[in-house]
Amino acid sequence: MIAQPALAALQLMDLTSLNNSDNHQSISQLCQQAHTAYGAPAAVCVYPEWITWARLELDRLGLAAVKVATVTNFPAGSSDIERALAETARAVAAGADEVDVVFPYKALIAGDAESGAILVRNCKAACAPTTKLKVIIESGVLETPELIHRASMIAIENGADFIKTSTGKVAVNATLEAAEIMLQCIKDSGAAVGFKAAGGVKTVADAAAYLQLATRIMGSSWLTANHFRFGASGLLQQVLAELSGTNQAPAEGY
Repeated sequence: MIAQPALAALQLMDLTSLNNSDNHQSISQLCQQAHTAYGAPAAVCVYPEWITWARLELDRLGLAAVKVATVTNFPAGSSDIERALAETARAVAAGADEVDVVFPYKALIAGDAESGAILVRNCKAACAPTTKLKVIIESGVLETPELIHRASMIAIENGADFIKTSTGKVAVNATLEAAEIMLQCIKDSGAAVGFKAAGGVKTVADAAAYLQLATRIMGSSWLTANHFRFGASGLLQQVLAELSGTNQAPAEGY
């Protein structure tokens, strides 16, 4: 049992805004939300064009330790390797601390595993040595345990620093069933790879279930921001409500 799941969720959160309507004001507000009375999240996750602004705002708020994450090949998971590589290289050049790249999951469903391997390998090379690469496998679309396992292992074997469930832009996002498969892949591989649950984690109870699952498979000492993340927007308000002792209905969001 996690002693303080709300606090753990805050510390392991990638506070996220991935909306087409994002602007300077909304990204500033996102960064301001990261400045809480109970500490800060691990990262903020924004579209590539907002990397520089997010970094400036976080530094202005005294949140230099909060990472700036971004997304590439997002959200469709194209098998256009050159495009994914170019987007990733630009994100690294813009100062991203972490890049969440979408695995070409449709290609894998169609029987093409090689495109995913090449894409991850090349994007990892573009990130090294300063930027972490999180690979989004879109587990809710892959659906079957076999495909979720295959995508996870391809990502791990080709240099992913994290494997991540979802973009948050499809009908089925993070599930405990997919998370268990992915965490077991990490354990079986023996690799220093982290896990990120994204999309649909909206309450402290949701977060606690993932934390308990990860503790069972990987051990409690593994639950640090170097190994475990939540991708969330609506979760923050629930976490703050729990920590402050107030009640609030779950918010809609990524």
